[in-house]
Amino acid sequence: MAADPVKPTPGVNAAPAYRVESIPMPDNLVSETGAIEFLPNGELVAGFSRGEIMIYNPQKKQWRVFAHGLHDPLGILVVSNSEILVMQRPELTRVKDTDGDGQADLYETLTDDFGISGNFHEFNYGPVKDKQGNLFIALNTGSPNGGVRPEVRGKLDSTTLGKYGRQMFSVVPYRGWVMQLTPTGKLLPYASGFRSPNGLVLDGENNLLVTDNQGDWVGTSPLYEVQAGKFYGHPAGLVWEQGSKKQNPFEIPVAELNKKRAQAAVLFPHNIIANSITQPVFDNTNGKFGPFGGQLLVGEMNQERIVRVMLERVNGTLQGACTPFLDGQGLRKGNNRLAFAPDGSLWVGQSDHGWAGDEGIQRIVFAGQLPLDILNMQLTPTGFALTFTQPIEVTAASKPENYKFKEYYYAYHAKYGSDQFNAQKVAVTDVQVSADRKKVFLTLAALKPGYVYELQLGNISGTDGNILKDKIICYTLNQLKN
Repeated sequence: MAADPVKPTPGVNAAPAYRVESIPMPDNLVSETGAIEFLPNGELVAGFSRGEIMIYNPQKKQWRVFAHGLHDPLGILVVSNSEILVMQRPELTRVKDTDGDGQADLYETLTDDFGISGNFHEFNYGPVKDKQGNLFIALNTGSPNGGVRPEVRGKLDSTTLGKYGRQMFSVVPYRGWVMQLTPTGKLLPYASGFRSPNGLVLDGENNLLVTDNQGDWVGTSPLYEVQAGKFYGHPAGLVWEQGSKKQNPFEIPVAELNKKRAQAAVLFPHNIIANSITQPVFDNTNGKFGPFGGQLLVGEMNQERIVRVMLERVNGTLQGACTPFLDGQGLRKGNNRLAFAPDGSLWVGQSDHGWAGDEGIQRIVFAGQLPLDILNMQLTPTGFALTFTQPIEVTAASKPENYKFKEYYYAYHAKYGSDQFNAQKVAVTDVQVSADRKKVFLTLAALKPGYVYELQLGNISGTDGNILKDKIICYTLNQLKN
C-alpha cells in the first residue's frame, strides 16, 4: 500500500498555485513576440517583429511558417483556422490560406487609411472586434528620439515637430488615436489622447478597454474605458481633431486640456505595480485558470510580472484595483502579449524590441493549489471591502494596523511621468470581518475622488496557516459611493 503524500506545511513549503513553462522556439528565429492568439483547432498563431507569422502545435510541440514578409506585426485577430487579420506597420491585413496547404497565399489590405512618417515609434495595435462587427485599432504617436522621413504617407502637419521638447508628436493622421473600421470598410477616428496604447480588449458588455504607457502627459500607466469622441490626455493627436479650430495642441492651456480629458479607470502606480503595461485579457476560462474568473490580467514589460485588475462600476464610471498576479517563478521580462488557450492556460509572448525585456513565449498553468490572495477590492461609502480567496485568521485580520493605506495623485502635465503628489497616510478607523471569514470591511478616516489608495497589508494568514500571497493593492478612486 502506497504511503500518503507528504502534505506541505502551510505558509512554509506549500506548492505554488501557478507554474511557468517555457515554449521551445524555432532555430534562427528572432522571437520578439508582437502577437499571439489561438486558432479554433487549439493551435497557437504568433507574430514576430521581423515579419514571420508562425503556428505552433502544442501537442506535437512543432512550429511551422504560416506567413512571412510582414512589417512589425503587433496584433492578430483570428477569423478561422486558415485566416487571420494582422495589424502591421503599414496596414491592417487579411492573411489567408486559400488552397489548404497550410501556408498563406492571400495578403489583402483591409485598411491603410492612416499616416506613416517613418518615425520608429509609430507602432500599431489591435484589432479587436465588437458585437456589431466594428474593428478597433490604435495608432502610436511618434517619438522625439526619432525623425520623420522626407516622404510620408498621408497629410503632413509638422506644427508640433521638434518645437516642444521631449514630447511625443503626431505629424500624420491619426497618430495618438483609437480608430474604428466599420463593417463597410470605412476607417473613422474614434477617440484621441493616447501616447502608446499597447493593448486593446473588449469586455463582455462590448466596452472597449485600452492601456497606455507612462511618459509625457501620462503620469503613470493607465487603463481607460474608451468611448467615441472622448479625449484621454495626450494632446499630440488633437491636431487631427475634426470640427475644431485649428491650433497647436501643445499650446492649449493645461487646465483646458485637463477639463476635457477622461479619467483612467485604473492607474498602475509606477515602480510599485507596473512600469510599462501591455495587453489586457479577461479570464473567461470558467475556473480552469484558478479563482479569478472574469478579471483582467495585464502584461508588464519591465518586470517579471503579470498584473491582475478588479473592475467595478460606481455611479456609471468604471474604476477599480490592481495588484501583482504572478512574480518571478521563472517568468521572464518583456511580457508583451497574452492569450488564453482552450485548456485554460495563459500564454505570454515576450519582447525587448530595443527596450527592457526578453524574447520567446511562456505558458502559465494553474496547478490546482488555491492561493490565499485578495479576490476583490470594492469601494464602500466609508472605505473598502476586501474579499479573500480563502477564510482568514480573525485575530490578525481584525487589527487596523494590518491595513496601511496611503493616498496620492499623479499630476497631469507635459513632463515625463509624475511624482506622487499630496501623498499621506490614511487611518483605518474600523475593521469588521464577515461571518464566513472571507471578507473584511475597512472604514477609512476620509476618501477623496481623484486619488489612488495604496494598501499594504500586514500579517494576514488563512485559517489553515497559509500566508497571504500578495500584500499590495492599489485602488483608483474616481467616484465616491453613496
